[in-house]
Amino acid sequence: MSLISKTPIFKPFTLALIQLGGTTANKADNLKHARESILKAATNPAKPQVVVLPECFNSPYGHPHFPDYAEDIEYVPGKPYDVVQSKSESVKMLSSAAKEAGVWLIGGSIPEREPASENLYNTCTVYNPQGDLIATHRKVHLFDIDIPGKITFKESETLTGGTTLNFFDTDFARIGLGICYDVRFPEMAMIAARNGCHMLIYPGAFNLTTGPLHWELLQRGRALDNQIYMSMCSPARDLTAKYHAWGHSMVVDPMGKVLSEAGHDEEITYTDIDPKVFEETRAWIPVTKQRRFDVYPDVSVQ
Repeated sequence: MSLISKTPIFKPFTLALIQLGGTTANKADNLKHARESILKAATNPAKPQVVVLPECFNSPYGHPHFPDYAEDIEYVPGKPYDVVQSKSESVKMLSSAAKEAGVWLIGGSIPEREPASENLYNTCTVYNPQGDLIATHRKVHLFDIDIPGKITFKESETLTGGTTLNFFDTDFARIGLGICYDVRFPEMAMIAARNGCHMLIYPGAFNLTTGPLHWELLQRGRALDNQIYMSMCSPARDLTAKYHAWGHSMVVDPMGKVLSEAGHDEEITYTDIDPKVFEETRAWIPVTKQRRFDVYPDVSVQ
């Protein structure tokens, strides 16, 4: 978990989710399209303060592709990061776009290579409006599933799971991070919420088997149980690709109400995040004060 400082006062902000499409085998084209989409989102009359990209936006989605598209990031939490000297072309683009747009940017995720170990990770990077890389999250839970006749996918064939839980502070909210399959593990959301997070944002790429069943259900569950805002940003669906994303990028409020939902094509959604709903939910249904840690353990206490 990131070092815990004083929780910022929760203030209204607007969130833009970029359900990016058109991802190809050409990384340079993918980065160019992502940059153009970030700037397009930021110049919308909605004037979002936070812009989000989907999971694995710089490469085709699939564990066989990760080694070929992996980049060295070498971010150390708590230490200034020199973007100019970075070996990651994706980090350089995202930093530049965040600075030009003047937004907080959650840069979806990219395959990351750790030079010392040669391990590969599925990593989310976060930038402030000055373009500084201020947080990362390595996907903790790897997507290893086998549904006979439907889908078999094993990220662990090439990826290593992350070992930290992460959030970052803006001047208007504390935001917790996760990636896709992490949403199925409620402990992550519980720990984030009890450490002061007002919202969770997870880049993700559910498929056409689990998406219709669980995409909305899991987000509403995480939001409702923890009385926080919850959002996941998906790639657009491309039926010519090997992996077919569900799409439906979504934002859910602390009462479990779906505030916005994309379709399955490329689009950008804008959602106003209201602290009043957060505060009223916790006042009306005060589960945050009624938990019985004398009966069961608090998972946020390590």
